[in-house]
Amino acid sequence: MKKTSSFVGIDLGGESGRVVVGTFDGEKIELNVKHRFPTGGTYHGTDYRWEVEKFWQEIQAGLKLVAQDTPDIVSVGVDTWGVDYALLDANDQLIELPFHYRDKKNVGTLAKMTPIVSRSEIFSQTGIQFMELNTLCQLFAHRDAGDALDKAETLLTMADYFHWCLCGDKSVEFTFATTTQCFDPTTGDWAFELLKKLDLPTSFLPKISQPGTNLGPLSSEVAKATGLESVSVVAPATHDTGSAIAAVPVSPEHGNNWAYISSGTWSLVGVEIDEPILSEAALAANVTNEGGVEGTWRLLKNVMGLWIIQRLKLAFANRGYNQSYQELTEMAGRADSPRTYIDPDNGCFLNPENMEQAIIDFCTQTGQTPPASEASMVRCVLESLALRYCEVLREIEGLTGNSIDVIHVVGGGCQNILLNQFISGATQIPVIAGPSEATVLGNILVQCQSAGQLESLADIRQIVRNSVELIKFQPNSATYWRDALTRFKQVCSND
Repeated sequence: MKKTSSFVGIDLGGESGRVVVGTFDGEKIELNVKHRFPTGGTYHGTDYRWEVEKFWQEIQAGLKLVAQDTPDIVSVGVDTWGVDYALLDANDQLIELPFHYRDKKNVGTLAKMTPIVSRSEIFSQTGIQFMELNTLCQLFAHRDAGDALDKAETLLTMADYFHWCLCGDKSVEFTFATTTQCFDPTTGDWAFELLKKLDLPTSFLPKISQPGTNLGPLSSEVAKATGLESVSVVAPATHDTGSAIAAVPVSPEHGNNWAYISSGTWSLVGVEIDEPILSEAALAANVTNEGGVEGTWRLLKNVMGLWIIQRLKLAFANRGYNQSYQELTEMAGRADSPRTYIDPDNGCFLNPENMEQAIIDFCTQTGQTPPASEASMVRCVLESLALRYCEVLREIEGLTGNSIDVIHVVGGGCQNILLNQFISGATQIPVIAGPSEATVLGNILVQCQSAGQLESLADIRQIVRNSVELIKFQPNSATYWRDALTRFKQVCSND
């Protein structure tokens, strides 16, 4: 009988959180979800914030369930979405509920920042795509939204805030730090010079730790509250995309000629590289360089993802049209293409009150006939996403000089068979879908490596290949997708 070890991955996303046990036997890993709970932002007046204290209670509830029937847990680690942060005062009290990256205070920050420090200088010191939801923009806006920054003794990125809750460690893990646009990949430390020029504080920035770092044991209070004893807290790649890409089941035969799409609320579209690319061409392409496991880097773009479908489903439901995601996708697959497209990255889709109306307005403003049915509207969004992914991957091929032979789609969105087929058609590249649980797999397998049970990133990916079923999609309808891409580019150039 094979000896097994168990690890706990806490995975917090934009809509929900999970506490998951991973049982590893040396060859395969099996996941068991112990607890699920809603996350999402909450309005407090006009502020959009994260209810992190409620999330912490749910995390502890999940750990109690783990303790009831899973003995000998080795470690626990947390991953979350990127860019957001919590502020602690000198008494280690949470100063306020953290702002959500979709909060409206961030709108217009780039226009205020770039006269002080140019885009070129910001990119050369951070390598990060320009988006007003980035931590740098949030801090710049936060400075004028009260006195919280003045009171702050410690800034902890979102996942590392929960590590602090678990064990008291105050550090920020590397992969998350690189998402903030406050990290300098050349020095490997915070971008102190840039922050100083923008008159932003730096004294509250913690030390940076690497994925796989053992942060210490669960605090005695947490151990008592949950029933877990002698359990370590280990930082995985705390940025959820960093964990997801660690679990991409790429075969060695593809070398560097593969790409990934981490598909969920957001779509992270890119490739894995050895060093960040900070060239003028990379700046012009508005790509981002984010850290990965074992010193790798992810050259990618953030593309609006299935958030649009999530909010479209809500808009339908609010007027009485209630269909599941699966039903909407199946209907879209049967519908004719409306040959109408949206630019998923247009700001009007970031957080509209009504996503259906936002799509109708976009189509009208760009001289297109809005989709005539719910099914055709969903198809419009899915085709537009696939075409946007194609654009991004072609830009990235130009920056790296490497052709892409296969695209791995991971994360919850990989279960959308129609979107996977659209991606293969739009790019004319084979697609391999799976695993849907890439983020928590990457989280837990980095913990396995930290415990000495795996040696390398290549080993992690081999375990994923051993453990999950993958689905392959082949390119089709080349003429249709070539014409669609031409039309899509015209629409986006005029929006």
